[in-house]
Amino acid sequence: MKAFEPIQFPVIGMMHSPFREKFGIPRQPNLVNIETYIQLCAPYNNISAFDGIEEFSHLWLLWHFHENKNLNQSSFRPQVRPPRLGGNQRKGVFATRSMYRPAPIGMSVVQLNRIECVGKELRVYVMGSDLLHGTPILDIKPYIHYSDAIDNAQSGYADIQPQIKPVIWSDNASQQCQSLIVDGLTTLKIIESLQQVLALDPRPAYQHDEQRLYGMSFDQLNVQFQVKEENVFVVSICAVF
Repeated sequence: MKAFEPIQFPVIGMMHSPFREKFGIPRQPNLVNIETYIQLCAPYNNISAFDGIEEFSHLWLLWHFHENKNLNQSSFRPQVRPPRLGGNQRKGVFATRSMYRPAPIGMSVVQLNRIECVGKELRVYVMGSDLLHGTPILDIKPYIHYSDAIDNAQSGYADIQPQIKPVIWSDNASQQCQSLIVDGLTTLKIIESLQQVLALDPRPAYQHDEQRLYGMSFDQLNVQFQVKEENVFVVSICAVF
């Protein structure tokens, strides 16, 4: 079979989300109930292109792994180490959703909230996305339940849903959080969203050191936490400018 020339796709929009770094992003969509939005680029910011979309409750997003450090790799790697398996076991790249793949394209099912014009911007607001802030969106398609939802599907090593862990705030972190809200540097809604993310335990699957202090950026915040005895302990929180 002859080799095909590389294919280029237009970017139709950009994701705006509180996930400012890869660490902490939910490993699959719809694990957290956080609203994000896609800002459409011209000429795709034409409202008529979305006529009828409100009849669908969910959408497929196709997007680009734009911060994949191996985007320009010259050789094909047939196997990867999924974080879900602790980074110790290899699986075929096409048996995973790893970002390290020949075509760095991701896909996510999200819930459609609304489409809104904000000034000259056209925005598509969704719930449950797992996309880094600034992710290029390649396409938006409606989710069709009778064909896209397979009730008896098997999910291999990813068949078990993540455990939700209790999030406990230290006195110091609680005071810092309250001060941030009072000073207008964050909102209760953002704090509640952050707590959802922390409850999923953002650590890599191979990390089990209960004394280790982790740092994570979320929206305009930086939070430090530890995980002990199946609880997530928030140690400190501050605003990042």
